[in-house]
Amino acid sequence: MMNPVSEPIVKDLVLVGGGHSHAIALRMLGMQPLSGVRITLLTEASDTPYSGMLPGHIAGFYSHDECHIDLRPLAQFAQAQLYLDRVVGLDLANKRVICAHRPPVAFDVVSIDIGSTPTIPDIARAVESSIPVKPIRRFLDHWDQLIEQVAENPEKPICIGIIGGGAGGVELSLAVQRHLHKVLRRSQQPPTNLSLHLFQRGTVLMPGYSRWVGDHFHKILAHRGIHLHLGETVTEVQAHQVKCELGLTVACDHTFWVTQAAAPNWIKASGLATDAQGFIGVDENLRSLSHPFVFAAGDIATIKNHPRPKAGVFAVRQGKPLFENLRRTLSGQQLKPYIPQKRYLSLIGTSEDSDSNQHNAAIASWGPFGWQSSTLWQLKDGIDRRFMDRFSQLPEMMHQPTSTLAAQLQPQPQSQIQNLMRCGGCGAKVGSSVLERVLQRIQQEYPQPSDRADILIGLDAPDDAAVLQIPADRVLVQTIDYFRSLINDPFVFGQISANHCLSDIFAMGAMPQSALAIATVPYALEAKVEETLYQLLAGALKVLHQAGAALIGGHTTEGAELAFGLTCNGLAERDRLLRKTGMHPGQVLILTKALGTGALFAADMQRRAKGRWIDAAVESMLQSNQAAAECLMQHQASACTDITGFGLLGHLAEMTQASQVAVELKLAAIPLLAGARTVVEQGIVSSLQPQNLRAALKVQNWSEISDRPESALLFDPQTSGGLLAAVPAERASDCVSALQSLGYQQSRAIGGIFPCTSSPEPITIEL
Repeated sequence: MMNPVSEPIVKDLVLVGGGHSHAIALRMLGMQPLSGVRITLLTEASDTPYSGMLPGHIAGFYSHDECHIDLRPLAQFAQAQLYLDRVVGLDLANKRVICAHRPPVAFDVVSIDIGSTPTIPDIARAVESSIPVKPIRRFLDHWDQLIEQVAENPEKPICIGIIGGGAGGVELSLAVQRHLHKVLRRSQQPPTNLSLHLFQRGTVLMPGYSRWVGDHFHKILAHRGIHLHLGETVTEVQAHQVKCELGLTVACDHTFWVTQAAAPNWIKASGLATDAQGFIGVDENLRSLSHPFVFAAGDIATIKNHPRPKAGVFAVRQGKPLFENLRRTLSGQQLKPYIPQKRYLSLIGTSEDSDSNQHNAAIASWGPFGWQSSTLWQLKDGIDRRFMDRFSQLPEMMHQPTSTLAAQLQPQPQSQIQNLMRCGGCGAKVGSSVLERVLQRIQQEYPQPSDRADILIGLDAPDDAAVLQIPADRVLVQTIDYFRSLINDPFVFGQISANHCLSDIFAMGAMPQSALAIATVPYALEAKVEETLYQLLAGALKVLHQAGAALIGGHTTEGAELAFGLTCNGLAERDRLLRKTGMHPGQVLILTKALGTGALFAADMQRRAKGRWIDAAVESMLQSNQAAAECLMQHQASACTDITGFGLLGHLAEMTQASQVAVELKLAAIPLLAGARTVVEQGIVSSLQPQNLRAALKVQNWSEISDRPESALLFDPQTSGGLLAAVPAERASDCVSALQSLGYQQSRAIGGIFPCTSSPEPITIEL
C-alpha cells in the first residue's frame, strides 16, 4: 500500500532495474530514509535473481525463492514505489523514463542497474530454440519447460548446445548436465540420453581466468563427457542444428547463448555517454560522464578510469557507494569516489553429479592462483546464503530520517514546502494550474470516446457540472466507490480502482456511460502533485476508455495518502437488469475470479507476502469484469453481484435473502489466488475480516468447516473481485468454458441453488 506522507515530496529518485546494486541501495534507504524524497523502483519483474546462486539453481541445489531477491517487500521497506514495466528509453531533456506499457516516469535523479545481455547474431534471434541466458527470466522459463519435457519423455535422446566458453558457459554446461542427469536417473534412464556440446570461439576455456583454472575446467568437462568445440565460431543456428565457420555442424535440440555482454540499444540512443560497447560511462562517483543527474552501476556501467569485467562481485560492492552518492547528490553534498579492486576472489561451482548439495565442490580463482575443494563450495554456499538473508530478514523497525531534504533545499520558490498547517475545506484542493496541465496531458494522450453524443457537457468544455442525456428506452444505473491505495503505483492503482468501481455497473447488466473521479494526492511540490495525479488519471482513463465510458469531471484534494474513487454511470434496459433477487432453484452459481486479495495485501503490508503472489493478485484486479458480464448474460444469467468488501459469503447472503432461496457451496471448488491459503494459515487476514465473519451466522454447518484455513477466505474482502452469477444448470458447463476462453481462467461453478427452507441459515458448505 502507499505510505502516508508526513512531509511534502520535493525530489523524485527513480531506480531503473532491480540489480544487485539497487537491491543493496534500497535496503540502505530503508535503514537510513531521506525525508522529502519519493523513491520509485522501475523494473520488469518483482523479483531479481542473485547471480552467485543461479548456476546452483539450474543445477537443482537451490529453489527459486532461495536465489531470487523479492523486490516487493524490499521496496516497501525502503518506502519506495514499485512500477513493473520494461524501460525502452530516456528523455533526458525532460527528465523522464520512457516505458513500454505505461506513461513516462518523471525523475530528478535516476540510477540505472539493468545488467547486460549476450551479444547474439541476428540469424539466431528468430529461432525459437535459441535462448540467450540473459535476460535470465526468459531463460529460466525455457529451462523449466525443458526439465518438464525431459521428465515426461526421459527415454527420448536430447542434445543441448551451449555457445560461449567463458565462466558463464562452463558453469551452465555443468549445471545443466547435473540437473538433467538427475531427472534421467529418477526415470531409470541412462545418462547417455543427454549429450552436451560447448562451443568456444577461442582456443582456450575461460580466457579471463588463469591458465590453471581454464585447464582444470577443461579436464572436468572432458571427464564428464561434455563435447568441447574450441576454436569454433558459430555462424548459424537453425531449429535443430548449430553450424560453425569451419564447417562443423552439430544437431542440437536446444541452444543456449552465454557470449560477450552487450547493452540495450536505448542506452546509447538516449544520448548518454557510453563506452565502445554501448555501456554507460560513469566516473568514480558512479555518475554519468555526460549527465550529472544520471547514475549507473553493475554490468550496465563502465567506470572510465577503472574498467572491470562484467561480474556480479562488482555490482554487489557498488551498492553501498551508490547509495551514499545518491544520498549526497539529493542533499547537495560532495560526492565520494569509489575505486573498484583490481583483483577479486572468484568461487565457481563444479555442480558435482550427485544427489547431495553437500558433496559439491568449487574452484577458487585469485589472480594466477587456483585450487579446488568441497570446503570451498561450503564457503561459497555460506557467503551466498548470508547475502540473501540480508533481503529476506529485513529489520522490523526503521531509523528516523537522518536528513530532511525539504529543509536542505532552501530557499524554495513554492510555498507548498510549508506543510505544517495544511488548509482544510476547499483550501485542500489541488491547484487549478496543476489540474489544468494534467487534464491537457490526459486529453492529448487519452482522448475521450468520440461516439458519446449523450454527454452534453463534460471535460471537453468544463462547466460547474456535467450534463448527461438519458435515452428514453434506458434506465440510469449509478454507483460510487472510493478507497485508499493498496499498491505503490498510482498508474496501476488507477486501473484497479476503475475496474472495481465499474464492476457494479457490469453486475447489474448495464453498459458504462460516464464517470466522475475523486482523488486525494499526497502532499508534494506542485510538479510532484501533477505527476502523481497524471499517473493516477492515466490509469483510470485507460480502463474507462476500454469500457467505452468517458470521464466527465471530478474533484481533487491533497492529503497524507493516495486515495481514489469514481462515481460511475451506466445505461441498461429496464427488463434486462441483473439483480440480487433473480436466483431460482435449480440454477448453478458461477464465480469468475479467485478469492484472496484482502488477505494477500494484509500480508503485503507486513512484508510477509511473496512478490509473485502480489503480482498474480494485481493481474486479477486489472482484469475487467465487462466481458465476463456479457458472457454470463449470453448464458441466461438471471442474478449477479460483484464480490467486493463483504467477501463471498457476505454478498451471497444478500442474494439468498433477496431471492428467498437456499444455496449449497462446494468449498473445494472455490478458486483461491496463489499464496492466499498460505497467509491465512499464518493467521494473516484483512482488518475487515472480523466484521465480515458475521456472515457465518447464515451458514448451517459452519462448525464443521470453520477450522479449515480456506474457510477464512470466504469472508475475505475483495478489491476488483469477480462476479457471482446464477445461470441455468444446463448452461453452466458451457458458460464456465466460455469464461475461461475469454481469459477468466479461474472461473468455476461453485454451488447450486435450492428452494428456501424454514431455516434461518440458508447456506450450506460442502467439503
